[in-house]
Amino acid sequence: MATDRAPVLDKASLDKGTIREIIARRVARELKDGDFVNLGIGLPTMIPDYLPDGVRVVLEAENGIVLAGGCGAGEESPYVVNAGGQPASCQVGGAFIDSATSFGLIRGGHMDATVLGALQVDQAGNLANWIIPGKMVPGMGGAMDLVVGAKHVIVAMEHTQKGAPKILPACTLPLTAVACVDLIVTEMGVIEVTPHGLVLTEINPVFTVDEVCAATAAELTVAEPLGSML
Repeated sequence: MATDRAPVLDKASLDKGTIREIIARRVARELKDGDFVNLGIGLPTMIPDYLPDGVRVVLEAENGIVLAGGCGAGEESPYVVNAGGQPASCQVGGAFIDSATSFGLIRGGHMDATVLGALQVDQAGNLANWIIPGKMVPGMGGAMDLVVGAKHVIVAMEHTQKGAPKILPACTLPLTAVACVDLIVTEMGVIEVTPHGLVLTEINPVFTVDEVCAATAAELTVAEPLGSML
């Protein structure tokens, strides 16, 4: 487990790896000891490395691993893969279950939280994360089940894509699910989805509020006081 103390940064130090670490560190603080959690592929798989001391979560991979372990160098098993096809592991006390049982856990509302990436999120909490029309993709997978079955849905993503906002008044890409997102965590800040719109509750102090608002196409309400995400 890594320390929860993030380094002091400036914009010049925000390379891809640092951005992913900032996001993973902050999302890790949302999880509570004993939570039953599904982590999406990519950035979310970093989150267990930054869990606060004393916090242990039960990770589920929708392809049928309960109490999934790490997939870093030296942790993975040559006989186990996660839902993203990466070499993975299963912790002592865990279980391998069939896909129908796995999705029964997800669809049955037993999942405390799910963390996944997004192509777009909008101010109503709608999520688009499975396809860009005209590009080949394998399908939306379990994301549509996870975001309606989990009690708390956290989107962990970079704030923009090649400078274009990903947080919009309304998604323009095909939706994965509607009104499902509870929290958005990016390298620029933490945004809550509320019945009254998006609220910026925490900011990365290397950015100004004006910069965050300029990178966000949807309207943002700024919380007072505004906390630091680091």
